Amino acid sequence: MAGGQRVRNTHFHHRSRSFKNALILKDILLAQFVIVRHNASAITLSAGVSAGVNKMAIIKKLTDKAVKALSEPGRHSDGGNLYLQITKTGAKSWLFVYRWGSKQKEMGLGPLLSVSLADAREEADKARKALAKGVDPMAARKAVRDAAQDKPDFGPFAEQVVSDLESQWRNEKHRAQWKYTLKEYGKAIWDMPVDQIDTEAVLSVLKPIWQTIPETASRVRGRIEKVLDAAAAKGLRQGVNPARWRGHLDHLLPKRQKLTRGHHAAMPYDQVSDFVADLRTREAVSACALEFLILCASRSGEVLVMTWDEADLENRVWAIPADRMKAGREHRVPLTDRALAILKKVKPLQGADKSYVFPGRGGRALSVMSLTMQMRRMAQGNVTPHGFRSAFRDWAGEVSTFPREIAEAALAHTVGDATERAYRRGDALEKRRLMMDSWAQYIEPKSADRNVVELRKA
Repeated sequence: MAGGQRVRNTHFHHRSRSFKNALILKDILLAQFVIVRHNASAITLSAGVSAGVNKMAIIKKLTDKAVKALSEPGRHSDGGNLYLQITKTGAKSWLFVYRWGSKQKEMGLGPLLSVSLADAREEADKARKALAKGVDPMAARKAVRDAAQDKPDFGPFAEQVVSDLESQWRNEKHRAQWKYTLKEYGKAIWDMPVDQIDTEAVLSVLKPIWQTIPETASRVRGRIEKVLDAAAAKGLRQGVNPARWRGHLDHLLPKRQKLTRGHHAAMPYDQVSDFVADLRTREAVSACALEFLILCASRSGEVLVMTWDEADLENRVWAIPADRMKAGREHRVPLTDRALAILKKVKPLQGADKSYVFPGRGGRALSVMSLTMQMRRMAQGNVTPHGFRSAFRDWAGEVSTFPREIAEAALAHTVGDATERAYRRGDALEKRRLMMDSWAQYIEPKSADRNVVELRKA
C-alpha cells in the first residue's frame, strides 16, 4: 500500500508540475502577444502581431503619475504598440513600434514635454487604424506633411490664377486691375498658404475697406473667392470658401444696399488748403504720408508702400512700378518743392535702400487704414484719402487752365483709344510738372503763422 501510495503521490506531483508548467507555457505564449522582449540591442516583436498590430494587447497600462515617476532608461509599454522611451540622460519621448512586412519600424510621436500621454495614445490609435487598413503609418504621416509643405502661398498662387485666366479678358485694364487689387489689398493674406486662409483672414482684408471703398472691396472679395475656388479645384484646400458672400460673409458684413454708393467722399478743393495747414501740425508719419498723397494726387496704396529706390531726388521724379499701378503701367510723378521737403523730413527714418519711405512700426509699411485714421483724428472722417484725387480733378477742371488730358495723365488714367495712345507715347512729364507745381501752390496754407511740428520717430 505504501509503495502504491508513493507511486500515486509521485504521479500526482508529476501531473501537478506538468499542469503548472502548462500554465507557465500558456502565460509565456500569451505574453508573446502583449509584450516586447528587451535585449541589449533591439526590441523583438512577437510573431503573433497581425499587420503590425497586437490585437490581444492590453492597452493603457501607464498613468500620468507613472509616466512622470518612471526614470529607468529603456522602453516602457503602454500597450497597443505604444512605448514611453527614456534615454540615459533622462529624456522622455513616445514611440509607436510596429512590424511592416518583414521589417520592424519605430515611429516617433514626440517628446513628453510637448506630447502628453493622452495625445500619444490618440496618435497611436491613428497609427493602429492605418495599419488595420493596410497603410504604413509612417508613410501616411510623411504624405500628409509633404502635402502641407507643397501648399502654395496665396500671393504666388493668385498670380498664377490671373495668368491662367487673363487670356479670356479682352480688356487690358481689367487684367491690370485684377493684379493690382489682389496685391494691393490682399497683403494680409499674401504670404499665407492657401489652405490656411479662413474667414477671419478674409475679413482682415475686407473690413478696412468695406465701408470706405465699397465698390473696390466688393471686387476684391469676388477675386479672392475666385482664387480660393481655383485652389479647391486643384485639391489644395477643402471646405467652404471663406470669401463666399451668399450664406457666409453676408452674415458678417453690411449688405451692399446699405453702403455708400458712387465715388469716394471728397473734400471740396477750396477747403484742402486749410486741411493741409492743420495736417502740418500733426506729429505722425501718417500725416506726412497723407500730405504727400495730396500733393501727388496719388492713391493710398501707391504712397503707403513707396520705397526709397523709387525716388529720384536729383531729377525730382517718383517712378511707381507697373505692378503697383491700377493700369499696369509705370507712372512717373513729378515732385514739387513741398513733396521733396516731406521726403527730406522723413529721410532720418530710412533703413535699407529699399525700405519704406513712410515706415510704420518695425519698419513695415503703414497699414491700409493709417491715412483714414489720421483723417478721423482730425474730425474729417466724412471724407476719404482717395477723395483728394477727386478734389485735384475738380480743381484742374474748374480753376486751372491745363488741358483735360494732362489732368487725366496726372491721375494715371488711360486717355483715348488704343490707336491714339500708340501715337502718344510720351507721358507729358514736364507739362504735368507745371500742373503739380500749380496745385501745390493752390493748397499751400495761406496763414504764415501756422505751427509746423518736427517729426518724431514712432
